[in-house]
Amino acid sequence: MIPGFTDHIIAPQGIDIAYSRAGSGPPLLLLHGFPQTRAMWAKVAPELARRHTVIIPDLRGYGQSGKPEGLHNYSFRAMGGDLFALMRHLGHDRFAIAAHDRGARVAHRMALDAPQAITRLCLMDIVPTHTLLSDLHRDVAQAYYHWFFLAQPAPFPETLIGHDPDAYFQSCLLGWGGATLSDFDADQLAAYRTAWRDPETIRAMCDDYRAALAHDFNDDAADLGARIACPTLILYGGTGAMARAYDVPATWAPKCSEMQAAAIPGGHFFIDTAPADTTDALHRFFA
Repeated sequence: MIPGFTDHIIAPQGIDIAYSRAGSGPPLLLLHGFPQTRAMWAKVAPELARRHTVIIPDLRGYGQSGKPEGLHNYSFRAMGGDLFALMRHLGHDRFAIAAHDRGARVAHRMALDAPQAITRLCLMDIVPTHTLLSDLHRDVAQAYYHWFFLAQPAPFPETLIGHDPDAYFQSCLLGWGGATLSDFDADQLAAYRTAWRDPETIRAMCDDYRAALAHDFNDDAADLGARIACPTLILYGGTGAMARAYDVPATWAPKCSEMQAAAIPGGHFFIDTAPADTTDALHRFFA
């Protein structure tokens, strides 16, 4: 799936977690977001593996990983539990994380739940979950309508999406800052399509968003004053929906003990569309 990486599936908490692994050096966990899979890192991970032991899972509910029933299974805390168990299984009690979109929200929760485990953290193109939901701007509601569409009771969104998954999920890839399908690598795009055409993946991704409203907002409210303890890098798409609606670094400054931030050219999916710029920023931070 990713050049130079070996693919594996284990069930550290009774749920299959598919992951790819390569490299040597300090451990670095890479997390994808919606509506993608670990294939998102195909242009970035091989370079990072020159200096790090790189582990790239499919999040619970996504790609080749397990898709359990039950809304509680898709909280960011539950999803993070898989990743702590995976890293312990691989012998890494402490590790760094770079994460995008939903993966970044999982990583934020992991950094709050187990600050001693995370050495460095890069969060990509998100504002805090509680910030987005508690102070919802009109332009954000329009651009990020999918938060509320996907969170509708089953099987309403699943039925509509299932009619033409490619049309729906490609509309997501082409929004949030603008892109064209030609901006995405053909092999990576094929991997995304294979995953999101599975009805169980559609259901699980909807449950991910349902859990954000049912569980994650309350979890974040309980930790509203908490700060990420480790050095943190905030990356965001310079022309993305988040950058247009927010001062992204300012939303994170009160939540980080030590923070730096940078814009990457492009919109929300800059890891796909600007992999060299993304790799350079990550090399500098994790070195």
